[in-house]
Amino acid sequence: MSYIERNITKELLKSIETRPLTYLNGGRQVGKSTLCSHLSKDIKVNQMTFDSPLLLNSAKNDPSSFVDNLPDDMLSIIDEVQFAPEIFPYLKMKIDNNRLQGNTKQKFLLTGSANLLALPNLSEALVGRMSVLTLYPFSASEVCGFNTSLIDRLFNENLKISQYENFNIVDTIKKATYPEIALDTSIDRIKWFDSYLTTILNRDVKSISDLKNPDMMVSLLSILSVRTGGLLNNTAIASEMSIDYRTYEKMFTFALNSFILFNIKPWAKPNKLNKRYVKSPKLYFTDCNFLSYILKRNLDEIYNTDKQMFGHIFENFVASELYKTAKFNDVELSHFRTQSGSEADFVLENSKGEVIGIEVKSSKTIDKKYLSGLQELKEVCGDKFKKGIVLYSGNEVFPLSDNIWAVPVCYFWE
Repeated sequence: MSYIERNITKELLKSIETRPLTYLNGGRQVGKSTLCSHLSKDIKVNQMTFDSPLLLNSAKNDPSSFVDNLPDDMLSIIDEVQFAPEIFPYLKMKIDNNRLQGNTKQKFLLTGSANLLALPNLSEALVGRMSVLTLYPFSASEVCGFNTSLIDRLFNENLKISQYENFNIVDTIKKATYPEIALDTSIDRIKWFDSYLTTILNRDVKSISDLKNPDMMVSLLSILSVRTGGLLNNTAIASEMSIDYRTYEKMFTFALNSFILFNIKPWAKPNKLNKRYVKSPKLYFTDCNFLSYILKRNLDEIYNTDKQMFGHIFENFVASELYKTAKFNDVELSHFRTQSGSEADFVLENSKGEVIGIEVKSSKTIDKKYLSGLQELKEVCGDKFKKGIVLYSGNEVFPLSDNIWAVPVCYFWE
């Protein structure tokens, strides 16, 4: 299979050069090991994985010797490091000893399919000594070979009346997924996701969570799959599952920490962070193909027969594309909703306090009623309002009102 350059590569190389230890987060099968192996073109590396039972046993039984015997003259890459937290204190000691001796050459690159910062028992030893980056499934821009920063474009590019070629949105959503199935169309996706989910339930749940019944995760994901893009009501979901809130919270936290799901917080007016228009975050799946698998439905079938459900998937797709990109650009991603129900699906706010509002519609035409939430956001933000965008599945860029534009979703990758 051909290799697709990841947008995170430049930032990862910079972190390796400037920090003694880098932790690369990311769900299973997002391409962490592949990305690390391609670093060997420019850097001398020693790559290993704790998926190997023998290596894992060595690290857990004698972590001091394991760390001491890592080579000094190359980058040590350790995959799935969350399975051996025993080595973390010894990595800390080695880093600190190297600093005292003026040796800054030895570097560590750790990868794992768990959010390290959400697991204090793993991360405490290395606080202040590492940078943390996150790799996600392919974005549309990556798989389509579009290397320009989406966030930079949105904030800095002046929109003009123009037209794009027709595009197939379903095909693009199918490509913006886990690298193995994106690059090999002969793979049976249902079987692939069956195996993917089984691995998560049988290994990750047991290693980073104390859930007594991992199979309940399937029920949780099924319930959440029909709520994508909605305001999160944890109490109601726990009640629907007939489980106590503490158990539900453990399950939901695991789904977040293993990068299956993500939340988008409500927007707050600048300098009034505790005065949000609604308090609930919105919920999304990291990958739309996994979402359709949990729904037990085919994306083509949904697109052709269920416009309402496709609208939710389309919004989830936009959310995941923005989420992957905003993380690298010092931009806050949130949603805007007033108590009266006026809303804009997404808000991007940069370090200058400048705001871009985005409303998402899966239709190929635009109705003026789509503008109400963006116009209200514009009034609230005043001169900090950079622009408003109605993102849709048509192919024309055109103004809808003062500083609010209709923009095709293919703007993300073309």
